[in-house]
Amino acid sequence: MTSVTSAAVVLAAGAGERFGGGGQKLLAPFRGRPLVMWAIAAAAAAGLEETIVVAGAVDLSGLALPDGVRVIVAARWAEGQALSLQAARAEVEAAGHGAMVVGLGDQPLISPASWRAVTASGAPIAVATYGGRRRNPVRLAREVWPLLPEEGDQGARVVMAARPDLVEEVACDGEPADVDTQEDLRRWS
Repeated sequence: MTSVTSAAVVLAAGAGERFGGGGQKLLAPFRGRPLVMWAIAAAAAAGLEETIVVAGAVDLSGLALPDGVRVIVAARWAEGQALSLQAARAEVEAAGHGAMVVGLGDQPLISPASWRAVTASGAPIAVATYGGRRRNPVRLAREVWPLLPEEGDQGARVVMAARPDLVEEVACDGEPADVDTQEDLRRWS
């Protein structure tokens, strides 16, 4: 039996329009380093076969990324999260991986342990839960990639709602808070 390889994918392409404050959310200082670096570092530390960051609105090339992390640019990022997810899918598929584990660049407090726990699931879709609430990361096996939306601002949540029979919830410890606004940044810093 061949083992399935998995790529960690950090979606970091959005403009962060709700953030305000004149700066780019993903580059805002959070506990001593840019906000997005927390999600990237956790994904990389999880030890999956590859870590891919999907950029768009923000140039991430100046960041000191962990070894082996690859940044791709979703050319059509402004058309919604589905296009960033599709860009990731194309990269992961081309690399021959059997699953992608997707998280968001504005969730800095999700631990490598959550990434590993979700990756370990054999379900077609595995979603991390925190206190019973579904959040990221989400593991998507190759078999469900054709079900992912191809346009709009929705991601795997659409597939999970349409096909609950494919979903396994994976209880995780930690804090899945999104940093969407300046207030969120202050609250979690």
